[in-house]
This record gives sequence, structure tokens and C-alpha cells, in this order.
Amino acid sequence: MAIEAWLMDDTNEDPRLPHRRNPNESVSLDQLAELGVLYWKLNPTIYENDEELNKIREARGYNYMDMLDLCPEKVENYEEKLKNFYTEHIHQDEEIRYCLEGSGYFDVRDKDDRWIRILIKAGDLIILPAGIYHRFTLDPSNYVKLMRLFKGEPVWTPYNRPQEDNPSRKEYIKILNEKFGVPLAAH
Repeated sequence: MAIEAWLMDDTNEDPRLPHRRNPNESVSLDQLAELGVLYWKLNPTIYENDEELNKIREARGYNYMDMLDLCPEKVENYEEKLKNFYTEHIHQDEEIRYCLEGSGYFDVRDKDDRWIRILIKAGDLIILPAGIYHRFTLDPSNYVKLMRLFKGEPVWTPYNRPQEDNPSRKEYIKILNEKFGVPLAAH
């Protein structure tokens, strides 16, 4: 089954809740791809010897890998870390996450500056492009095990919004403008 995504409601309830609009407004894989968000469904039980994962890593140059177990029992200052992940930000590089266990949400901004919520579960590999505003939180299960991939030495520095003068943000906006054929506000 493919990844599930939808436009978020505007409530300020617990960020770990689904935040679906009523009625639900689904977002397709094609709509995510237009924003530069890429997705693969893999088998998380064979990640150590997965040929498909290795092909993706080789094709995209991901030579660094580590694991992140995110849950209250395994992360020091858990609530603070989760709050930091949920602060809207960009990165200078792609953000690549492969969910091996558990589940959580990546939220990304669409071209109209609305939040799209993406539910990731075991087997979902997601790539967010450099310069896209995003954030992450867990769902009510409070657990996810992620593989983090990176090109070269990892740099996890978040640049909190606003970042309109950031080179990766400018490049992202340029790509969206070319894709949609109309100037987009930098938001």
C-alpha cells in the first residue's frame, strides 16, 4: 500500500493527532512528487540486505547511514526533541528517512503554503527536497525507528522559518516556479 497524505486542518490540537479536514482532502503521490517529495515502498524486515534500498542509495549517492529510535524511553529530553522536530524549518540538503518500525508524520508546505500531512509507516522511504518547509512529529503510538541517509558527512542543521534568503530555499522556489509556470510567493 502506498503512503497516505492529506491537507491538514487548522486546529491547534495535539500535533500527534491526524488533523484531517472534514471532509478529508487526500493528496496523491503525484501531487507530492510535484513538490519534489519522493517515495518508495520497501520491505523493512530485510533492510540490511535489501537490493532495492542499495540501488536507491547508490543511484542517489547516499553513503552515510544511521538509525534513530524515537520514543520517550530511548531519547534524552524526548519532549524537547519532539518540539524541535515539529518547529517549521528547512535543510540545505535532502532529508531522507526510511521507516523501519512504528509510525509518524512529516508535514510539508504545498505551493499555496498549506500543510500536507504525510503518514509514514514501516517500509516507507521518503525524501524531502532541500529548501522545502517541513516538520516531523510522532503519532499517538509515540514510537518510530528511522534509518537516516545522507550524502557525505551528515549535516542535520535545521534553519527555522523564515528562510527566504537561504540559497536552498531560493533554489526550491525557482524549481517550483518553473514547474508550475507561475511565480510563487516565497511564503
